[in-house]
Amino acid sequence: MTGSVARTAAAAISGIVAMAGVLWAAAPAPLAAQDNQPPYWASIAAERAVMRRGPAREMAAMWEYRRPGLPIKIVALHEEWRQVQEPDGTTGWMHRSLLSGRRTAIVTRNRAAMRVSPSPEAPIAYHAEEGVVGRLGDCDDGWCAFDVLGRSGYIAADHIWGDGAP
Repeated sequence: MTGSVARTAAAAISGIVAMAGVLWAAAPAPLAAQDNQPPYWASIAAERAVMRRGPAREMAAMWEYRRPGLPIKIVALHEEWRQVQEPDGTTGWMHRSLLSGRRTAIVTRNRAAMRVSPSPEAPIAYHAEEGVVGRLGDCDDGWCAFDVLGRSGYIAADHIWGDGAP
């Protein structure tokens, strides 16, 4: 191989490996706690998830979600189906294959401050708009570690939905 072809091939392979790493990191964690006793937290894993009126594919669709990562609360179990509650309080049923055990939260305040440490006096790292979904870390003393597409910080627990006891 010539030098430029070898570099191009190496760059392509590096890109594929990097993309595989990104896809693996973005892939939803399996819902290990599928049989936990409700209520418990989960998130939508699928690119397209349908909420139904009852626990069967034949039941009427209520909503179609196209927002992987949206936090939901599992409130009941029925075989392979989970009765879920979404942030606005709407409840319905989703098949367990559409869900992930990955903990996420949604910002409920406009321009919620993301701070560099868990304190109201800490400098603001950035602001998160209402409706932004991110990965939820540990929560303690009214603050939660929160990551939105690699931008990490701490957000007041009362500015998100998806933390605390379900």
